[in-house]
Amino acid sequence: MLFDPARHEALQPMQWDEAKVRACIAWIADDAESKFTAQDWWPPHPHDVELRDGSRTPLTPLYFGACGVVWALHYLQDVGAVRLRRNYRDGALLADLLARNNAWLGDEATMHAGSFMMGELPIRLLEFAAQPRPDLADRMAELIVGNFEHPARELMWGSPGSLLAAYLLHLRTGDTRWANLFRSTATMLWSQLLWSDEFSCHYWTQDLYGSQSTYIDAVHGFVATALPLILGRALLAEGDWVAWQGCIENTVSRTASREGPHVNWRARLAPLPNKPLLMQYCHGAPGFVVCLADMPGHALDDLLVAAGEAIWAAGPLNKGSNLCHGTGGNGYAFLKLYARTRDVMWLQRARAFAMHGIAQTEAETLRHGQMRYSLWTGDPGFAIFLWDCLRGRAEFPTLDVFHGFAAA
Repeated sequence: MLFDPARHEALQPMQWDEAKVRACIAWIADDAESKFTAQDWWPPHPHDVELRDGSRTPLTPLYFGACGVVWALHYLQDVGAVRLRRNYRDGALLADLLARNNAWLGDEATMHAGSFMMGELPIRLLEFAAQPRPDLADRMAELIVGNFEHPARELMWGSPGSLLAAYLLHLRTGDTRWANLFRSTATMLWSQLLWSDEFSCHYWTQDLYGSQSTYIDAVHGFVATALPLILGRALLAEGDWVAWQGCIENTVSRTASREGPHVNWRARLAPLPNKPLLMQYCHGAPGFVVCLADMPGHALDDLLVAAGEAIWAAGPLNKGSNLCHGTGGNGYAFLKLYARTRDVMWLQRARAFAMHGIAQTEAETLRHGQMRYSLWTGDPGFAIFLWDCLRGRAEFPTLDVFHGFAAA
């Protein structure tokens, strides 16, 4: 089977309600602002951390901590969705955030400084978005170079994440420095590709969390690395992009699992025995659609549409409304397919998931007595999905867009 029914729930039959969607966005932003303190930032959620001995130590990274909440709140303000009561990108606040994040990383702070989702790099990007100083540019260049040989080779910790940062910085500044770093990182990643005789495709290995893996998913795997390559393809030599495109299309096609009109992907090139396929952004078809939707040409069209049909057939996830492994992330796949095909059915499906996600957010907040202050795993990220459903756009936060980083 292409998904585990126990991880999904029936879609609640609710009509699209623009007023309710806007109210939910405002509620999420207002609640986040009301819960912020300069001493404690935002309280962690029990789904994001084990609260031992009553600890309420705030989380800090872009992925599931304060950096991501700051990003989300200012993005929502920049696009006109909300009006904030204070500036969370204040220099003193961001300096404190960086110090706390380094303390959270501990002895590995230097090793992981260039991590796009967990390290120093996204905090520097936030600073640069507010005030593009030369010293910040120099530091980010150091971080990108320092991440070249990171053994993870995936978006969260490794060089594919800093590849994305180089693309975003070039988009923001037009400076050839970032284009050169993008090309250098891409060349290195090409040299690290391995070939599987069993599956007749290329892949990377990831030294991650104490073990070696062959992830192909949209956070730790092959398709996550494809995303910045696709977005930044104009920065590559024409022949290099042609080679990358063929490589990506082949691996994605060779690893697809098909059942009738539906498609999903396993988490790893070599699947673990007795592990069901997942249907969520971080592992499964939703992340593949999000990462590949801007691929030029039509070679993957049928696979992407079949993946969208599989996501719809599976229904909303029962782990909440979040982006990484919740209803919002799966809904973004529908927005991407709407952008790619212009078939309004996909927008309608995204909006159906949005309404279901609002009900999930309300229920989870009541259950835990607080919201989940996290970009990728919590409510601020879901608020951005709601905003994109309102405007019929598909700009996945921090991947497709980084506020303050519009083209120069």
